[in-house]
Amino acid sequence: MSLKKIHDKQPDKFEFTKTNLELADKILKKYPTGRKKSAVMPLLYLAQNQNENWIPLAAMKYIGKFLSMPYINVYEIATFYSMYNLAPVGKYFVQVCTTSPCALRGANKLVDICKEKISNNQNQLSQNKLCSWTEVECLGACINAPMMQVNEDYYEDLDETNTKKILNSFLEDKPLKPGSYKNRKNSAPEKNQMLTNGHKNA
Repeated sequence: MSLKKIHDKQPDKFEFTKTNLELADKILKKYPTGRKKSAVMPLLYLAQNQNENWIPLAAMKYIGKFLSMPYINVYEIATFYSMYNLAPVGKYFVQVCTTSPCALRGANKLVDICKEKISNNQNQLSQNKLCSWTEVECLGACINAPMMQVNEDYYEDLDETNTKKILNSFLEDKPLKPGSYKNRKNSAPEKNQMLTNGHKNA
């Protein structure tokens, strides 16, 4: 997305809702007196959740004033971490892990399906504006590779067939349930998988 397009979508002002203002005050109480600047990261995340999964410049300026810190310091933090979105993303923001364990299990096929179903390019909205996707580094679910994170949910043990079904469900605004698509419980071994000592799982 071009800088001009990003600028065109920026709201003129931002402030926390009453509910989020109460949450922000609770967050501040977790930090020692004189250290409220340390709350910048959770407040950025709060702003992102409030603003359709992305953080506008007005929100960064608002948080700077809220924490009595220079806006540029808030901006530096927001631009450093990949979990913060600084331009509009879809209602369903698909993050495909392409680090080695996922890549070895077929993550590149998931990327191809995202290009087919959502958009040709990363961080580009689908035609109906409901979805966007991007490649990311390790999401910490290597044993259930390949996988992807959608908003705050993990979809794991994916293949081409179920990935297409999952993405279609987002595009239809009827999301399928997250979790393992091999019906694992957490990171348990697959059913009937042989243990290293040659015995079957009980």
